Formats: sequence, C-alpha cells, structure tokens
Amino acid sequence: MTHHSLTLHNRTETDQTRTGLHMRKPTKEDGAAVWQLVADCPPLDRNSMYMNVVQCDHFADTCILVERDGQVVGWISGHIRPEAPDTLFIWQVAVHESARGLGLGKRMLSALVARPECAGVRQMETTITRSNKASWALFQSFAQAMGGDLSDAPHYERDAHLGGKHATEYLVSISLPRKRLRAAA
Repeated sequence: MTHHSLTLHNRTETDQTRTGLHMRKPTKEDGAAVWQLVADCPPLDRNSMYMNVVQCDHFADTCILVERDGQVVGWISGHIRPEAPDTLFIWQVAVHESARGLGLGKRMLSALVARPECAGVRQMETTITRSNKASWALFQSFAQAMGGDLSDAPHYERDAHLGGKHATEYLVSISLPRKRLRAAA
C-alpha cells in the first residue's frame, strides 16, 4: 500500500512536467484569478473577490493553486479547524474545464496533505450537496487512494441552517492514515 502512494506521488511530479502544470501556494495577487476560476466552474458558490484574496493571503499554507501557461486552472481552498487541529477542512475545489480529466483534484488534495504544515492532520472534512456528483467521486476516489475511511452525515441543513435557499450540505469526513501521508511526501 505504501508503495502505491509513493508511485502516485511520483506520477504526479512527472505529470506536472509533461502537462505543463505547476502547483504552488497562492499569494494575495492570485485572489482575482481564483475568483474568476470559481465563477467559471458552476455549480460552485461564488464568494466575494475579497474573500478569495484573504484566502490566498491568510490561508496559503492550506490552499493550493495550479497554473498552466500563466493561467490559473486549479484551486483548492482549505483551512485547519481551530477547534480540531488534526482536521483539514476543504472549502472549495475548482478545476478549469481545460484541465479536467487529468486527475488534478486528487493530485491537489494529495499535495496539500503532504505539506509540512499539515503534518498533524489526521482527518479531512468537506461539505457536499447530494447533487454534486463530481465532488462525491473526487472525495471517494481520494479516500480510497489514501486508504482512509469516508463517512458522511447531514450538516448544514436546507431549512435549519440555509434558510430554504440552498440544498443540504453533507459533512464528509475522511480518515488519513499517517503512514500513507509519509509515503506520499
């Protein structure tokens, strides 16, 4: 199993060179481009540009940006939960249509949890609506590749929390076996 993670990581590095993709931490100068990428990736919720600038600036250690030929084609925003320092919460995953089909979402998730800043992370969480099939497939595939367990339960409910204006968001939790994370580093 450990060998598989190492192979996945090595393949990621090779693919970055072959496909011209460059993964890195964002900077505040990336905020507007991130905002545009999210706008170009329905059904993602659009937030204010200011919020994306703050994410790029204040949460760069737990966010990842992917560029190809100077264009932002991938983005994950996340943060380590203050009340649960072993949990990385993933806010959004965006992949430009020109970069889909490359396994970029899973590669970005793997790169994030392999960062030194995530050394204490033992669990990943995100919220997903039942209708977002792409997100379910991504996180199920990631959990399987990491050898982690995936569970989900209603968390932000349509009527109780979202004013009847948004579908229920299910909290998805994935255990992250540390031996797999060390092998991916």
